[in-house]
Amino acid sequence: MRFEIGKTVEILRQTPYTLERFLAELSPEWTQFGGGFNDWSPYDVLGHLIHGEETDWIPRAEIILARDGRAFEKFDRMAQFERSAGKGLNELLEEFAHARSISIEKLLSWELTPEHLALEGFHPELGRVTLEQLLATWAVHDLNHIHQIATFMARQYESNVGPWVQYLGILNKKGAAV
Repeated sequence: MRFEIGKTVEILRQTPYTLERFLAELSPEWTQFGGGFNDWSPYDVLGHLIHGEETDWIPRAEIILARDGRAFEKFDRMAQFERSAGKGLNELLEEFAHARSISIEKLLSWELTPEHLALEGFHPELGRVTLEQLLATWAVHDLNHIHQIATFMARQYESNVGPWVQYLGILNKKGAAV
């Protein structure tokens, strides 16, 4: 598929609704317990997505569009563990939906052209990246974390499915991407 802002926004716009429908009103055993620095629970992923809305996608796009040569700030992939402490899951779901709505509004207000999408920024680990790559990554990042959430939740019943485990790719550790 060829990159298009509209197609990207389709994913970005749906992610908060997908997570709200998937996670709201589930017990904490599905959403909050068992995660950690190397195995994020759905709660942890939500905190990470919120942190990204505040410090990653739009701020980096603004740096690229400013054309002033600044490098991106390093992104703290673990900030959610401190930032989300003490908040409830529903609070995080609402916070993410609100933050994402503001991000999409700003993104669409720029009325980006192919020339804008070709502009480059400097990532502290990856080097030169284009605005198009940043925006495409934003959508794929959402999909990656939806997959991560589903995998975390499926593993809660891994020892209970018995021989069906061989048919459940989500529990196949060789093929699972977390």
